[in-house]
Amino acid sequence: MKTAFFLITLALAFPFSASAETWKNVAIVDTMCSVKAKADPDKHTTKCALACAESGFGILAPDSSYLKFDDAGSQKVVAALKNTKKADRLRGTVTGERDGETIKVQSFSLD
Repeated sequence: MKTAFFLITLALAFPFSASAETWKNVAIVDTMCSVKAKADPDKHTTKCALACAESGFGILAPDSSYLKFDDAGSQKVVAALKNTKKADRLRGTVTGERDGETIKVQSFSLD
């Protein structure tokens, strides 16, 4: 009985929360180009991505779905793109919490 009470108390003390996921070597695409980039995301250029940055960014997941980043995540992508010398093949590693079709980005880096 004491063990059950302890476990219930412990469960209530730590509310359930979404756990972070990591996506590695995934195509980074702006939202505006996400549909046409599905055919060959590695041809999507840095120049185009920066020109369409206001639409936000996301990834083409391994199942070919588009997962949009939250605003903070999109800002991290813009900063990384402004500092890269890569012309295309925009791939990255993203860690964050998935909420439906959106990722609340915790960390982002270009590969």
